[in-house]
Amino acid sequence: MMKKVAVMQPYFFPYLGYFQLINAVDTFVFYDDVNFIKGGWINRNNILINGKARFITIPCKNVSPNRLINETQLALGKHNKRKIIKTLQAVYGGAPFFDQVFDICTKVLTKNYSSISQLAIQSILESASYIGIDTEFKISSEAHANTRGLERAERLIEITKREEGSIYVNSINGRQLYEKEYFSNSGIELFFLKPQLPTYPHFNGDAEPGLSMIDVMMFNAPDQIQAYLKEYTLQ
Repeated sequence: MMKKVAVMQPYFFPYLGYFQLINAVDTFVFYDDVNFIKGGWINRNNILINGKARFITIPCKNVSPNRLINETQLALGKHNKRKIIKTLQAVYGGAPFFDQVFDICTKVLTKNYSSISQLAIQSILESASYIGIDTEFKISSEAHANTRGLERAERLIEITKREEGSIYVNSINGRQLYEKEYFSNSGIELFFLKPQLPTYPHFNGDAEPGLSMIDVMMFNAPDQIQAYLKEYTLQ
């Protein structure tokens, strides 16, 4: 069997396409020892508030693109935690799967972490477990720390080989960064995953595609989300 591997920065309760990537591979590696992306999705995501997409953000200390994700500390005090939890309660209180998903969110937000990386990873692991995803997870700083220093594409190729993979799957955004021929020259087949994001019934009409997995889980049963996970193409 040809083993598939994906490598991706950990995001806070990421959108459905992220979980499609997880579900499409055998081993998923959290890329936590690369530089923090300011203004990205590592410490924030969108939820629908009063019909409009709004950020829910995890505050961090001394955010810098020159600092690694797993070195970026949280500034998440009790007040911040309560505020985020109350926001979720107010926004989703009447959602069909509120009780189950609110418990997941509370569990993630009330634990103690040393970095945003740990919190983001936990949000993904808890969501994946609830949905029923059985992909193997690894963390780059633990399993592949000695590959740091390699050129970007070379490191992904090396991680894939060390995980005994023959196929590397990247998000569709990587088409500007990586070439199939470069990977194939090293014995690795490269694919890009293009998500198809469904709409689903929301409080008033249909949800806006691309919201945090929090929103998806609030309005869809795990078996329905499992069906959504298969709605992508590999290019």
